Amino acid sequence: MNEVHEHDIGGGGSDASAGLLAGTRVLDMTNVLAGPFAGYQLALMGADVIKIETPGTGDLARQLGDSAELSGELLGTSFLAQNSGKRSVTVNLKTAGGKEVFEQLVTGADVLLENFRPGVLERLGFGWERLHSINPRLVYCAVSGFGADGPMRTRPAYDQVVQGLSGIMSVTGTRDTAPLRVGYPVCDSFGGLAAAFAVSSALVRQQRTGQGAYLDTSMLDAALTSMGWVVSDHLIAGREPTPMGNENITSAPSGTFRTADGALNIAANKQEQFETLCQILERPELVEDPRFATREDRKLNRDVLREELETSLKAKTATEWDEIFLGGGVPAAPVVSVPRALRSDQVAGRGLVATVESPAACGGTVQVLGLPTHVDGHAVSPSSPAPRLGEHTDEILAEVGYSRSEIDSLRGDHAI
Repeated sequence: MNEVHEHDIGGGGSDASAGLLAGTRVLDMTNVLAGPFAGYQLALMGADVIKIETPGTGDLARQLGDSAELSGELLGTSFLAQNSGKRSVTVNLKTAGGKEVFEQLVTGADVLLENFRPGVLERLGFGWERLHSINPRLVYCAVSGFGADGPMRTRPAYDQVVQGLSGIMSVTGTRDTAPLRVGYPVCDSFGGLAAAFAVSSALVRQQRTGQGAYLDTSMLDAALTSMGWVVSDHLIAGREPTPMGNENITSAPSGTFRTADGALNIAANKQEQFETLCQILERPELVEDPRFATREDRKLNRDVLREELETSLKAKTATEWDEIFLGGGVPAAPVVSVPRALRSDQVAGRGLVATVESPAACGGTVQVLGLPTHVDGHAVSPSSPAPRLGEHTDEILAEVGYSRSEIDSLRGDHAI
């Protein structure tokens, strides 16, 4: 094999993100959602994210999603959503040649991201100590359901399992319907964001001191830290968390209310907002009613207050009330579907939904979400579609010094 060459980073994000993680090489060994979501955020920020996959199968998400045709091409919708802007190389870590390739990739990397069960990579011969000896500057981030230690470390973890074990399901729904699963894989998303944040922080130290880092991200820990006042009210004030449906335990009227045609969220959390709400609804007597005089009074009598407000709210549609309350300074908005949210002028104006070329055989385009943060005043979108399995294997191996004949030999040995 030839000498390792300094790699030329193209980056996964748009020009707006070029000054953030451009020049950073990330090895992404993750599967399905939490890990790939973390890698996707780094790619959007401009990192060169190389997805290391098993030959023949790759990321399980390649077979997941609502399109059998795409899944049949190992381009499942779930995969397309979280892997745009990345490059794919296939490596068989169970072969001697594959281990050699992996070691060479680690040598030139800044970050290694994986979401195997704790101990899997170590059993393959690449635990943290070995990785650190290969590349002392390496930021190694392991994402798992429960972290690398503790009695649950070896348990399999799926989003719904973590939702249940974190207590999220116990406070979702009403007293009659809880426990309920949140309607999307919230723990995977929080775990991915936590990992991406930790990696970005470790890269700051790496650039400053040249020191690597071992990061151990737990989806359960991330889920608990995301729960805000539910956890803090219990830890600090001793309150037992309970399901509140669409109500806000901290204030009233603050929740979801019925109108003539649909649901409307109202968050009149301040005294002046409540008074303005009553004025707009032409219900001044509610302000003087001792049951609703103060914030605490309204919390204690929230069910009665809801009935009174909905009596007036049923006179108009949610959209009509939205316009009226917006003009009056009362925080409110209709409850809409996901498709309607994606089509909204606000989301369009932010440029969150990006269109990229489809890697599928049929061609065309696909839509994916970009970065939720604008950089220097610009939306950040992936610069390329998700890769086909092993699409960049030869390209990447050439970048780290392998000759054409060496690549052919590795392929013949089923190492790549």
